[in-house]
Amino acid sequence: MPAKIRLILIFFIFTQQISAQIESLPRKNYTATKIQESPVIDGILDDKAWNNLTNANNFVMYYPGDGNPIPQSHNTEVKVVYTNEALYIAAYLYENKPEKIVKQFTQRDNLEQSDYFQIDINTYDDGENQIRFAVTAAGTRADAKITGNNEDFGFNIVWEAEVSQDESGWYAEVRIPYAALRFPEKQEQEWGIQFLRQISHRNESYTWNYVDKAVGLMSQQTGLLTGIKNIEPPTRLSFYPYTSAEIDIFDGQTETNFNAGLDVKYGISKAFTLDMTLVPDFGQVAYDDVELNLGPFEQIFGENRAFFTEGTELFTKGDLFYSRRVGNTPIGFNSAQGEKLDNEEILENPERTDLINALKISGRTERGLGVGFFNAVTAETKAIFRDTLTGNSREKITEPLANYNILVLDQRFNKNSSISLINTNVTREGNFRDANVTGFLFDVFNKANSFNFVGEAKMSNVNLPGQNETGFASLFSINRTKGNLRYGVSHEFANETYDINDLGISFTNNYNNFYLNTSYQTFEPTGIFNQYNIELYANHQRRYRPDVNVATGGGLSIFAVTRDRFAFGGFAEINSAFKDFFEPRRENTFISYQPNIAANGWISSDYRKKLAVDVRSTYQTFSKSSRESFNFIFEPRIRINNKFLVIYGFEYDNEINRPSFVGLQPREVIFGNRDMKSFENSLQANYNFTTKQGLNLSFRNFWSVAQFQDGSFSKLNEDGSLTSINYNREENYNPDANFNIWNLDLSYRWQFAPGSEAILLYRNSIFNQDELSYLDFQQSLDNLFNRPARHNFSLRIVYYIDYNRVKNIFNS
Repeated sequence: MPAKIRLILIFFIFTQQISAQIESLPRKNYTATKIQESPVIDGILDDKAWNNLTNANNFVMYYPGDGNPIPQSHNTEVKVVYTNEALYIAAYLYENKPEKIVKQFTQRDNLEQSDYFQIDINTYDDGENQIRFAVTAAGTRADAKITGNNEDFGFNIVWEAEVSQDESGWYAEVRIPYAALRFPEKQEQEWGIQFLRQISHRNESYTWNYVDKAVGLMSQQTGLLTGIKNIEPPTRLSFYPYTSAEIDIFDGQTETNFNAGLDVKYGISKAFTLDMTLVPDFGQVAYDDVELNLGPFEQIFGENRAFFTEGTELFTKGDLFYSRRVGNTPIGFNSAQGEKLDNEEILENPERTDLINALKISGRTERGLGVGFFNAVTAETKAIFRDTLTGNSREKITEPLANYNILVLDQRFNKNSSISLINTNVTREGNFRDANVTGFLFDVFNKANSFNFVGEAKMSNVNLPGQNETGFASLFSINRTKGNLRYGVSHEFANETYDINDLGISFTNNYNNFYLNTSYQTFEPTGIFNQYNIELYANHQRRYRPDVNVATGGGLSIFAVTRDRFAFGGFAEINSAFKDFFEPRRENTFISYQPNIAANGWISSDYRKKLAVDVRSTYQTFSKSSRESFNFIFEPRIRINNKFLVIYGFEYDNEINRPSFVGLQPREVIFGNRDMKSFENSLQANYNFTTKQGLNLSFRNFWSVAQFQDGSFSKLNEDGSLTSINYNREENYNPDANFNIWNLDLSYRWQFAPGSEAILLYRNSIFNQDELSYLDFQQSLDNLFNRPARHNFSLRIVYYIDYNRVKNIFNS
């Protein structure tokens, strides 16, 4: 279908749905009371502020059942009051068997298996974009930004919560300052609000406002909080100065480093906030799970830098923002390695660019228009070469000064739908590659909230020295979103020049793919099951230009949880022959892989028990070929007591006889049959003295070996088949690889004040990669330990400063 016709169809369907309204459901309303004297946040609800107030009560079951009243033995009551500075919430969580209250000591944002009380606040009452606050019976706090079904626990704000317990149950007292919220500028606020109570030993959760799980999202079914009038919130300005010091010891050399910087949060208005980081320090971010990567695509890593995980829900719309691009490998890093002359050595070729500063501005108006702006600047990076004969040095810029920008406009309407416009831009100083991407998105539900229409149209433009490349991609899907039986169809398209990889990530382009799915799921306990989901799915993939069939496949997946909280599932699928246009690493060239079948199964036992286990296994086999692959994961977890949790992970991968890329010659693409196996051992141990102090151990050892079989080398033919050739590893390139990496982190974390913490960290790391594919695991490990180890000691202290508290101190 031509792109213009697709766009017209998308626009037509969109305009037919834009006037839809969600059917109104009975909705609870709670009126907050303004107080003059704030309660003391200690978890003991004896302050006079809590006297003579109406209760939010009559909770109903959310899981596993559907709307059943909460038992009187577990009656739950909530009260809400406010001042000009903050919102205060008290929760009375009664329990007739208080000895069964589950209290597991964990650090922030880790609820584990504890009983907890949860508050969802949507200050725009738009059915999305709400903030979640939770506190466990042990006193652990968690906060997240909720967008649809996505929970972003990287979103951290400063708020207070304390708990207490007696023979009648447990109690929570919460203070949420307005500085932690964004809300419209009007005389009286109307906020969506939901309270949830998790009773772990009963495996039940209850909400204040009824949630129909068979219709729409939980965020669209909140209650209403009214009564907050004429508030005069203080200036939303806070500072997070930090200082860090580290000692790095590697291969007989010792380096010391001292850093200091500042993060700033400023409320431009009640609705918009500026976040800025100056002289950022990411020295203590978690290690990436690096693996042996012999494929045509880069390995994707999660974001561990707090600035790029907090409050980024607007910027991730359309999947055009991959934050690891900022401060990533310079674009000229690999070319610098190849430009070294015979008599030269590389003195410096940094693998990362330095981030100078970054800021983001985001918020939403009273009419539901979300606006986001992101900017980051990275420093110039150079490679330095030295002539070993003359001693002369030369430099090559591998990444110039670069500016990264994102602008987002997101209009919410009908409390369930949105349209968005997003633009990303990367500008590099001088005669380097620049890029610009623009996307138009819509996500629309119909009046009954029973159908969802999603569409995307994205245009990329890459400015190269001497030429420009413009690309286009689109997506359109229709999904049934109501009831037990659901189904959906979707189509995705990209032309051969679509490229978003300067600030986003996209492995493939030049595709024209179709997808179909149907599923049956339950929302109430049935027989031995609390819930289950059975899904059938199929896909047909084509190349856009030329129009070539790439692959067709389909399968069946199952997910189920029993009443005893034992979960299991898996899938089985069958796939046709597959034309891979990326493995050969040469344009318009493909290799044909045989049809295959794959199956997966997994189990997960009850995490509430002292000992629980997760097991997963996948097997894949190819017709008319000895190629096969097997994966096995085993992950037991032991809760020694309420303060000490240990999780061990083991993963084994084995792939046999896979035709794989070896190298490029002037007229040929060389392939070989590869055997590849890997072992991964990991250990996570957490001992928490309190919910604010704890020791954390993280360990990972990953070993992988790739071995190409002698006599299995071949050249790739135009029809995707292979013809055997003689290939001499000694005269050419030896593709065998032995990869081993060891990472260990041991840290002590202390949250010594609201928003403030100190982290003492020890790191140990070793890495080795060579061509010794004949070594077994033990021999490779011995070889690894012969390499120099890196030892790193660091201390980082962050202190939260609230402008208003400082101002009051000086005023007094």
